[in-house]
Amino acid sequence: MAELGKLNTLTVIKTVDFGLYLDGGDLGEILLPNRYVPEGSTVGGQLEVFVYLDSDDLPIATTETPKAMVGECAYLEVVAVNQVGAFLDWGLPKDLLVPFGEQQKPMQVGQSYMVYLYVDPASERITASSKLDKFLADTSPYYKDQQQVDLQVFGQTDLGYRVVVNNSVLGLIFNSDVFKPLTYGQRLKGYIKRVRPDKKLDLCLQLPNREMLDTLSEQILAFIKKQGGTTTLTDKSPPEEIAKQFGVSKSSYKKALGKLYKKRLITIEKTHIDLVK
Repeated sequence: MAELGKLNTLTVIKTVDFGLYLDGGDLGEILLPNRYVPEGSTVGGQLEVFVYLDSDDLPIATTETPKAMVGECAYLEVVAVNQVGAFLDWGLPKDLLVPFGEQQKPMQVGQSYMVYLYVDPASERITASSKLDKFLADTSPYYKDQQQVDLQVFGQTDLGYRVVVNNSVLGLIFNSDVFKPLTYGQRLKGYIKRVRPDKKLDLCLQLPNREMLDTLSEQILAFIKKQGGTTTLTDKSPPEEIAKQFGVSKSSYKKALGKLYKKRLITIEKTHIDLVK
């Protein structure tokens, strides 16, 4: 059975002048227009296609892959707004609708927004919503500390950046764990820093393993020596200043300082750090 908004492997059941018809199961026969028909396609063969609804709300297939599918999040640009809602460019001829009721804030043409794609049960159309909290939980029992995950940035708070984790759950990268500029819609690899007792996820962009912390510790010592034995770049400094100097997060910097302090190589004051002489 074919699923709307997803890739499907369907069997060719007949050819017509304007394309091929595929067996869509409960969705009936689904047209694949000529412009998408791969060379050598024959009746009885199978094709991988994306299925959505055309302007007449009939299922139609394409061999093109959209920018996002049902069950996924994407950062998409608004190309039109009318009395129904906003329409997004998702890489297919028919634009993707975000009804007014599914907009976190009024959408504007030319602006991009993070949205979640779903099939609206009332209209049975593929629809998008910028109300991510409505579709994605902010807790999950399925993740472990230090697990690598796919992240996509969609918002920012005073604490840090809000991200979608593996298209399935919402999480947070604290400012202290950010060591490079992040932009809305950006996709990147990250790690589960900590699964809290309430199952909410704290994320980070790098895991401070022993080898990395040893290297960073040596870099910090060399830096302080070059500064004459003292530096004002402390564990209280802004994350961006630490990232600019060492290319690491504030969290990693603090861990490296802790290693040096335990070895009695530095002293840490409120406003400065000194080498132990």
